[in-house]
Amino acid sequence: MKKGIIIWAVSAILYLGVVIAGYSVYANNNPKSEEHDHHTTTTEQGEESMNHQYSDQEHGNHGSNTTSEITPKVSYANGVITIELKDHNNHAPELEVSHEKYMHLIVVSSNLKEYHHLHPEKKGDGIYQVKISLADNSYKAFVDINPKGLQYAVRPIELQVGATHHVHGENKLITDKDFTKTLNGQTVELTPHSFEVNKEITLNFNVKGEKPEEYLGALGHVVILDEAGEKYIHVHPVSNDQTVFDTQFDKPGIYKLWAEFKFHGQVNIYPFVIEVK
Repeated sequence: MKKGIIIWAVSAILYLGVVIAGYSVYANNNPKSEEHDHHTTTTEQGEESMNHQYSDQEHGNHGSNTTSEITPKVSYANGVITIELKDHNNHAPELEVSHEKYMHLIVVSSNLKEYHHLHPEKKGDGIYQVKISLADNSYKAFVDINPKGLQYAVRPIELQVGATHHVHGENKLITDKDFTKTLNGQTVELTPHSFEVNKEITLNFNVKGEKPEEYLGALGHVVILDEAGEKYIHVHPVSNDQTVFDTQFDKPGIYKLWAEFKFHGQVNIYPFVIEVK
């Protein structure tokens, strides 16, 4: 009887050893990726992450030396702007959400007087469209996107509408002397009034005690172009409760900026022309 108990105990120990060894082999061959779990997010979490990333940073201003792995094509016909996206392998890139949209399209006229901030919708693989009526003129389009896993720099794309064409380089912008603008009964004042090259500049918009409503995941948006319509900067507030924007200019010259704020359900676009010395 005692001998039988000993045999049973030894058998049990051997069996347990086999089970443990087998599990170890399985675990080593099938490791659970903690890094993958850490980076897996829901769509809502992904949008929140992107909004935080861009809440206090410029985008679009990646520098002329940045290699862009996507070359957008922009066309206009019958009141519709069409954007076609292809990467360096001729594939349609997947886009991340940035400030509630997959694409921000900025379109300006040759004289920098006409300004549109649009959000084309996906119509097919790499195809995005938006309806807008554009007068005959020369325009520049800036396709502002954040493609997954690809480098991208926002650069101007020429867009000709109709037979009347103008050259962007002919612009002679006049620097503002009055930095207080009123639209739809809401006044906004830009300070400071002087700007220096290669220094961090804080653009402070005094909204006269009226806090803007959240618009595209932020209190406001500022788009800046140089006089030739070549240098593009798109910047967002430094925090969720201040209409303050940080940026920097690497070249002196005349720049035009458009500050977008939403008051009482309506988006106002305040234009300013500044000189950077």
